[in-house]
Amino acid sequence: MEAVILILGLLFVAFMALGVYVSVKVIGAAKRGVDRTITQARRTVEETTLRAKSYGQVGVAGELAQLRLSLRTSMRATQEALQTGVAEDASLSESLGLFQRLSVHGQELDDELKRLEREPDRATVASLLPGLKQRTERITHSAESLRWAARDRARQFADDDLAALNTQIDVEAGALRHWTVEEPSAGAGAGAGASADGRGGERARAGEEGPEALTTRDPRAQTGHPWQKAVRPETTN
Repeated sequence: MEAVILILGLLFVAFMALGVYVSVKVIGAAKRGVDRTITQARRTVEETTLRAKSYGQVGVAGELAQLRLSLRTSMRATQEALQTGVAEDASLSESLGLFQRLSVHGQELDDELKRLEREPDRATVASLLPGLKQRTERITHSAESLRWAARDRARQFADDDLAALNTQIDVEAGALRHWTVEEPSAGAGAGAGASADGRGGERARAGEEGPEALTTRDPRAQTGHPWQKAVRPETTN
């Protein structure tokens, strides 16, 4: 009896521990989802504000907003391209690592530009703009180089695969036309004439025996595709 009570107690503790573990996991996943949503919403609001400043303001404030917007747009596009491509091409993992190092410099520049937006000394900020523009162009140029290299690599793989597929289709198309006979040339001579007589005899015998059926697969046994028409069943009178 004591053993049964002990087993029931252990089972109860195990179920309680499992319930707590599952609850923690669920709460953690929900929290991460909420954090991602908040981060995305904050990013959207901030970029909308930057876009409005870049078009609606002139002078130092407008130029700072344009620099931040250009930097963030280029970095996000490169990040999405590399993260999408690395799932299909593992060799892009090194490029993704380089981009993560570049992101550190991009984040530092974005933070500096954000601080300068609140700087009241506009004359000093204006003197710093040439250097800030140069840093922004260097970072965005590197990001664009990685992004376009990844896209060119994916497009080249697609072109190579398509070329190989076209070659295989041409070979298969030629194999399907195995009954095709080339016409003899005009200057073939007596040998060509004899061959033509021989083929004439073969055609005559083929006419007596009936046309030779081509060896093909039953189309009804093939797997259909959306662009294929359904094969009608044979009917007997």
